[in-house]
Amino acid sequence: MSENPSINTPTKKITINDREYDIDVPENMPLLWFLRDRLELTGTKFGCGKALCGACTVHVDGEATRSCVIPVGALAGRSITTIEGLSDSDEHPLQKAWLEVGVPQCGYCQAGQIMNAASLLKRNTSPSEQEIETAMQGNICRCGTYQRIKKAISVAADELAKEVS
Repeated sequence: MSENPSINTPTKKITINDREYDIDVPENMPLLWFLRDRLELTGTKFGCGKALCGACTVHVDGEATRSCVIPVGALAGRSITTIEGLSDSDEHPLQKAWLEVGVPQCGYCQAGQIMNAASLLKRNTSPSEQEIETAMQGNICRCGTYQRIKKAISVAADELAKEVS
């Protein structure tokens, strides 16, 4: 009698934006493609495919992570947050500051920029200009909106400080 290998084989699961999903794709598929192609969460963008540009940044257990190079199978049991899950109503202080400061130009890199900045502000609620610049290195904006990005992060940090007070 042959056994069915799928019986008694636990299904690996991943939590994305507070919802649990089966990992029903090859485990070596990059998280980026699982998000975009399997779950249709298209806010996370493909940029370089080598973790160099930051367009694909998401949070893995709260830490900014490049989704283009991390295999979905390595994330079983972990919690992922995408730009779609950052705020239910687009009211995250960074999202509001991005609009207030007028950061987006073409907009392609913005989700990755915001996710990286959110990870920074989670670790450091009052970063200096130098700390912002250091944390955001590696997130490329082809339109060159770096000064507005830094300004928006500062505005969001000020807003977060008011919420804590």
